[in-house]
Amino acid sequence: MISQTIAKELNVNEKQVDAAITLLDNGDTVPFIARYRKEVTGALDDQQLRTLAQRLNYLRELDARKATILKNIQEQGALNASLKTSILNAENKTLLEDLYLPYKSKRRTKAQLAKEAGLETLLDRIISKPSSNPKQLAAQFINKDKDFADIDTTLEGASTILSDRITEMPDLLQRLRSQLMDSASLKSSVTKGKTDEGQKFRDYFDYTERLKRIPSHRLLAQLRGVNEGILKVKLEIPDEEYCQQLSSRYLQLPRKGLGGEWLQAQTQQCWKSRLRPKLQKELIQQYKQQAENEAIQVFSRNLKDLLLAAPAGPKVTLGLDPGLRTGVKVVVMSTTGQLLSYTTIYPHPPKNQWDDSIDQLYKLCAKFKVELISIGNGTGSRETEKLVAEMLKKHADINAQKLITSEAGASVYSASELASKEFPDIDVTIRGAVSIARRLQDPLSELVKIEPKAIGVGQYQHDVNQQQLSEQLEHVVEDCVNAVGVDLNSASEALLTRVAGLNTALAQNITTYRNEKGPFTTRQELLKVPRLGPKAFEQAAAFLRIRNGKHILDNSSVHPESYKLVESIAKNQNTSIKELIGNQPILHELDPKAFVDQSTGLYTVRDILRELEKPGRDPRPEFKTATLLDGVESLSDLEVGMQLEGTVTNVTNFGAFVDVGVHQDGLVHISQLANKFVKDPHDIVKPGQIVSVKVTEIDPKRKRIALSMKS
Repeated sequence: MISQTIAKELNVNEKQVDAAITLLDNGDTVPFIARYRKEVTGALDDQQLRTLAQRLNYLRELDARKATILKNIQEQGALNASLKTSILNAENKTLLEDLYLPYKSKRRTKAQLAKEAGLETLLDRIISKPSSNPKQLAAQFINKDKDFADIDTTLEGASTILSDRITEMPDLLQRLRSQLMDSASLKSSVTKGKTDEGQKFRDYFDYTERLKRIPSHRLLAQLRGVNEGILKVKLEIPDEEYCQQLSSRYLQLPRKGLGGEWLQAQTQQCWKSRLRPKLQKELIQQYKQQAENEAIQVFSRNLKDLLLAAPAGPKVTLGLDPGLRTGVKVVVMSTTGQLLSYTTIYPHPPKNQWDDSIDQLYKLCAKFKVELISIGNGTGSRETEKLVAEMLKKHADINAQKLITSEAGASVYSASELASKEFPDIDVTIRGAVSIARRLQDPLSELVKIEPKAIGVGQYQHDVNQQQLSEQLEHVVEDCVNAVGVDLNSASEALLTRVAGLNTALAQNITTYRNEKGPFTTRQELLKVPRLGPKAFEQAAAFLRIRNGKHILDNSSVHPESYKLVESIAKNQNTSIKELIGNQPILHELDPKAFVDQSTGLYTVRDILRELEKPGRDPRPEFKTATLLDGVESLSDLEVGMQLEGTVTNVTNFGAFVDVGVHQDGLVHISQLANKFVKDPHDIVKPGQIVSVKVTEIDPKRKRIALSMKS
């Protein structure tokens, strides 16, 4: 049943789902399955496998809950064939709990006390005899011993029973939810006395929109306003219309006679005091969940783009963490990311040591043959860039490229346990400059050390389910690391931890082994690492690379289990593996089907031949940088109509934010991304992309810049 459901949702074959479930239950990781078990799953990709694993967990939890509910209702002696079928067929947890509600053990409510006093019979009589006077009927059910001492309390007891009946009807709740989802509008208004304080939410001070049409970012913005006490939200529902429908269409209660009028009044009361608040809360929560899921997907896509951004490569890099009063922190990093030197300079007020700072930078660049200069984009960034530009102009013998680098999350890394372990004797502020330099050399290797939420490429990431967000982002990091591959002899513990099949303990054991025994020379040597067994080796080996190792394939994505196949291909062509690698004329002539056997399928053979063409290829793009306009360093320097170059820092459902070098990112609204209709901004831009923009509006008070990418 679970396999059928998932197969239908993913639009794949049920056998593919069954195979993937078996592998996942076996302890295989998603990156490993997606790359090296394509024959088994019919080439399900990592995204499909992630969705499959998520749905598998949900549906298994749903089945477990069904079993518990069936057992409880069975023990009450209330389970019948129809109810059992309904429970077994429930497609989600909300519907399942609706079905269970009447049988759930509750604290002793007014309705239960009323039932014990026999008032259910009174209610049934009012329904069956609507022309009768409810008060006269109630007089016959007065029970002082049960605290129903007069007509009013007796009728109130009957009313609570009716209210319980209404709110415990699963079909009714589903129909009402469906109708409200289609027709309800969400209205937000400003909380009294919060107008000045809540200016950033002023767009929603008096705002109404159909619930089903609200984009995720607008809903999350309004709910943030509610959490901060600035806004109030409610569903706009025509109460009278719903009460009428509830009574006549759904409950089919009589309307005429004194009894009918009493029933109508109680139904109205039930709607306003119980049903409406319950459904409003559920609907807003449901749409909030959908909006959160969208926001998490936006963050995931941005994070993936950021992690897979082009690396500048193994170049000696000068890292500058700008500061004004506190000075500019300076580090020099080797081609492999090792700290060679560090200092602090004070070119800006109040010390104004401009010439001395230029001299210090020059000496460092000359001594270590610096090729890249990475300047953090925080406070003092453009002033520090001016300093570097003057140094490069003054000293033409320094052939280094300067760049502005996002420092989002650098402070988080610098204060982390990982940074303390890596640089125990270095000040926190210097560690920040290290991160700024390294993330230019290799964004992936450096950013994995920072909690993904701190990297700052999300959409309302602090307003969503934090556990769900963390899990999703961890999956993104894992997929990116394994897509690129990891150098076994230089990777940090943080990077090794993200490799399929490894964990923190195994990553530590690998680095300890490496430090004690020296560099790994073969992948097989991994099996000598304490606690790294055959299963972990199977999952991790092909994602780990060894440059200049004993076996040439150890620096490729070919799995060790396929080395014999490569040997047979080389033998078939009367050549060696070394001569086969990169030999496109030979490789292009090979028929993959000729090498398929019982242990190796066509998908694997094709992947291997593709890898042999360019072993260890990096899927990341070519490194490029933006050229910021001189003289445009703050919001006040901007003018409407200016054409600027900038770097995309974040992409949301409503547009893209671009850093143009004024310490405040500008927004290219979705309507300004292109000359055509854009459904998804991610189709046009991604974080790290260099774009040309025009300034269309400047709002200094709210620190907002509107930009356009239209030609």
